[in-house]
Amino acid sequence: MRVTTHGTYLIQLTRLPRLFPVNCYLVREDDGLTLIDTGLPGSAGAFLAAAQKEGLAIRRIVLTHAHGDHIGSLDALRQQLPEAEVLISARDARFLSGDMSLDPGEPQLKLRGSYQTVKTRPSRLLYDGDQVGSLQVISAPGHTPGHIALFDPRDGSLIAGDAFQTRAGVAVSGTIRLLFPFPALATWSRPLALASARQLRALQPSRLAVGHGEVLEQPLTEMDQAIVVTARQLGEVQPYGA
Repeated sequence: MRVTTHGTYLIQLTRLPRLFPVNCYLVREDDGLTLIDTGLPGSAGAFLAAAQKEGLAIRRIVLTHAHGDHIGSLDALRQQLPEAEVLISARDARFLSGDMSLDPGEPQLKLRGSYQTVKTRPSRLLYDGDQVGSLQVISAPGHTPGHIALFDPRDGSLIAGDAFQTRAGVAVSGTIRLLFPFPALATWSRPLALASARQLRALQPSRLAVGHGEVLEQPLTEMDQAIVVTARQLGEVQPYGA
């Protein structure tokens, strides 16, 4: 697993960086580390080794959404870290136990991507505006109904999950990049994904960290361009920012 540090607080953990990059992140806090997403199955040992190298304990595990490449090592980590908090949005928490129903007010679209049930039950359910250590929880539905992002106001880092991708070019979730189409193919609602992308851009992040692709410094221009592309594809007359 490739380990890359970005700034003071953010550590990127990348599995299969050349083929199918799957990123998870450690965030330094005063009391230890927050792990964001648990990646593919078989990743737990590498996460624990990275935390040990930092000399800090993983205190909490936050899931941006319930797709299999983001929760794949959750049960294994729970066995190793029984005291760690496990947090996920209240909406996507239902998927962890196999409840694949849609709410009446949600777009009645086919759920896409790899969902799997797990034994681990969340110890805390998250809602928009909640605080997790230093991180602000931002509701960002679209890729999944309950997708969230995490914003670190200490340095402006935005950990966006699959709301954006940077592999094969920056794109809003649901917009296909031919060299890496997988996040788009796993997206539930493109209009909601676009609305969420705009909300995340409004935070004016200084750093964009995503589930698939490289971390971008000063990403606003690339985010704007990605939003414009998606808006045009969805038939909007006025692009974002016009």
